[in-house]
Amino acid sequence: MTPQPLSEAEFESLSEALERLGERAMNLEQLDGFLASLVCGPEEVSQSECLQEVCGFDVMNHAEAASEPSTQTLLALLSRHRDSIAHTLRSGDVFTPLLIADEHGKYPANDWAKGFLRGMWLRRGASLMNDEEHGGSLVPIFALAHEHDPDPEMRPYKEPIPAELRERLVVGAAAAVMNIYRYFKAQSMAPELSVRDSLTYRRSEPKVGRNETCPCGSGKRYKLCCRRMTFH
Repeated sequence: MTPQPLSEAEFESLSEALERLGERAMNLEQLDGFLASLVCGPEEVSQSECLQEVCGFDVMNHAEAASEPSTQTLLALLSRHRDSIAHTLRSGDVFTPLLIADEHGKYPANDWAKGFLRGMWLRRGASLMNDEEHGGSLVPIFALAHEHDPDPEMRPYKEPIPAELRERLVVGAAAAVMNIYRYFKAQSMAPELSVRDSLTYRRSEPKVGRNETCPCGSGKRYKLCCRRMTFH
């Protein structure tokens, strides 16, 4: 059965439910990246563990919070949105990240990328970071996530990302979700085959050499830019 995508009104309800949980909870953009990562990943994450990560605390063991109507709304809408993302990736449709405009009407996509990486670190999805053949899919996601990193050494750019480059990174991040999904799907469906053999025909971008210019657009060499962040 095809899951029904959330309507604009339901996304608004989901956003409000997250806001009521306080500063520790993810916002809607982070949630979308986080759920996309879980769908892509190689291991299932329980609903309770997922909810704890999203809310910033174990809401199901907090009697008052668990009984709140907003929590039940959050559970229902979160599950449907995750199912909708999974259906998109299974069917091979184009994945589009849910981004929120800032006060200037721009769509930085930083929160989405951070949410995606939180999902990768939650399970063995982080193993992709150590795969030099396919780990390049994470380059645009890392570039967006670390744009304003407190550690200047982790930032791929010294200056704010220009609009044209940001658009390319967002498009690259969306394509990366589909590539990462296929990467782990191939592992689970054909464990007797090497990942390299099973994915050769799926590669959409050439492998980036360590000394080549980083595809994120920073102008630095790959080994000194996003490869360093990816495999740090």
